[in-house]
Amino acid sequence: MSRPTISEVSALLADLADFRTRGTGSKPELMNRKADLLERIAAAQPDDVEAAEVAAAARARADELTADG
Repeated sequence: MSRPTISEVSALLADLADFRTRGTGSKPELMNRKADLLERIAAAQPDDVEAAEVAAAARARADELTADG
């Protein structure tokens, strides 16, 4: 699993901002992308317990939103 690039993180932040201000996009899809990026960050830093916890929480929330449809 590779670390996310700056452009991937920037694209997610831009899409989250658009969602927040204009309602554009899908919240479950955005949260899934966020969880993916956080998981990649945590995987690149295996000794960082906090990064792993944040990634796990983001994945749980993304999964909740996906299950809700």
